[in-house]
Amino acid sequence: VGKTLYFHIQILSTKRECLYEYHFIKEEMSWDEARAYCRENYTDLAKVFDLTDMRRLQDSAQSQTQAWIGLYSEPGGDNRRWHWSLPGEEYTENKTCWGAGQPNDYGGTPENCVMTSMAWIDFPCTHTFQFICYNDKLILIRENQTWEKALNYCRQTHHDLVTISNPHQQRWVQERAKNALTPFVWLGLQYGCTLGLWFWVNDNLVCYERWASGGRTEACGMSAAMTTGGQHEWVSQRENETFNFICPLMFTQSEETLC
Repeated sequence: VGKTLYFHIQILSTKRECLYEYHFIKEEMSWDEARAYCRENYTDLAKVFDLTDMRRLQDSAQSQTQAWIGLYSEPGGDNRRWHWSLPGEEYTENKTCWGAGQPNDYGGTPENCVMTSMAWIDFPCTHTFQFICYNDKLILIRENQTWEKALNYCRQTHHDLVTISNPHQQRWVQERAKNALTPFVWLGLQYGCTLGLWFWVNDNLVCYERWASGGRTEACGMSAAMTTGGQHEWVSQRENETFNFICPLMFTQSEETLC
């Protein structure tokens, strides 16, 4: 059995919270074998949204520079389209992550899978490399609940209603929201009538906001929800409305930090 190097991507707010974690697997496998291993033991092969993820992968993997990630294209066809391994996860073209001249099907050989070596390189899927899995710490609950019932469900079953403290965290939450069955998903942000301000239910400071224009109503009985389409902005909704919602499966460490 190959050894596993564990490292955690952590997002800071007023507490250190782990929304997702990468696992570097030292055993060499083909891309299909690596995907099967990740799905059996974690969530899937690693997905990378932006250069922040890329830098953290590179820093944490250290000298382990060649590894499969979860990006692939279907064999055949004139118009190549890339996909993330995890079903439902959209790939947005990001040329800054690709190496120079990539992807290129070097030597005319179909190269439908991607490995990272400081940058993305397409490679034949049958080659064997070490690989990176990830565990998602967010779960979308496809049940229609009022805000209070959603909060209680998350606290009893998982951790809490989801908190968003920066743009990177917003990206991960909106990927879950895309698969909801309702036009909005509840967030753990509530308006407090007594103090006249918005607050996260886990006591995090409101360091980051993504309200839709005209979408914030400051009144009793209002909480925040994210739109599941479009720009995934926040809007205030009456707490007796029923929507899907997102719970984080996270470990927290008490580390105070300012916005």
